[in-house]
Amino acid sequence: MRIGIIGAGHIGGTAATLFARAGHEVAVSNSRGPDSLAPLVTSIGRGAHADSPEGAAKFGDPILLAIPWRRMDGLPPRDVFSGKIVIDAMNAYSAVGRAVDLGDETSSEEVAKRIPKARLVKAFNTMGWKTLETGSRPVGEDRLVIFLAGDDPQAKSVVAKLIGEIGFAPIDTGSLREGGRRQQPGSPIYGPPLTARQARDLLR
Repeated sequence: MRIGIIGAGHIGGTAATLFARAGHEVAVSNSRGPDSLAPLVTSIGRGAHADSPEGAAKFGDPILLAIPWRRMDGLPPRDVFSGKIVIDAMNAYSAVGRAVDLGDETSSEEVAKRIPKARLVKAFNTMGWKTLETGSRPVGEDRLVIFLAGDDPQAKSVVAKLIGEIGFAPIDTGSLREGGRRQQPGSPIYGPPLTARQARDLLR
């Protein structure tokens, strides 16, 4: 697969490394420009290159959004995302690290308003980056979980396969609205490393 990554911080950079290690091509990008990503691209090695956010979005399908949620205004034009699977790894935090009160909405529903023609899947937002970096395990019940939510079954299937390929267990929490709510900061499944069995118990 060709995967575009917008945001090359802890989550974006770690995911890029794991995707490339699994045999996929990745284009990584950030707000500072491709030259600033030379160390990351070198560390990832084969299959990775740096690009602009718009270039990464055009290159990839799927596309991982891993920038601060409050900086969504910096995303490429919405048409670039049309028809593509977009993985939303963002959480609604303010600049001082407080959860933003969105009322009845979820953070991914707000993202969907920005890129309405994308096939949006919420994932990679509940796990700390160190766990993502070191928690990959062979197939089995003790694999750690990466949750996903969305309204497009085929898009979720693609993302679930990617999660499995990098050594984690995909667990579907439901629709973008209800499933996304289960993944929000403050929920029981947000934060702690969980095996599939532990995750299912918490979701019951």
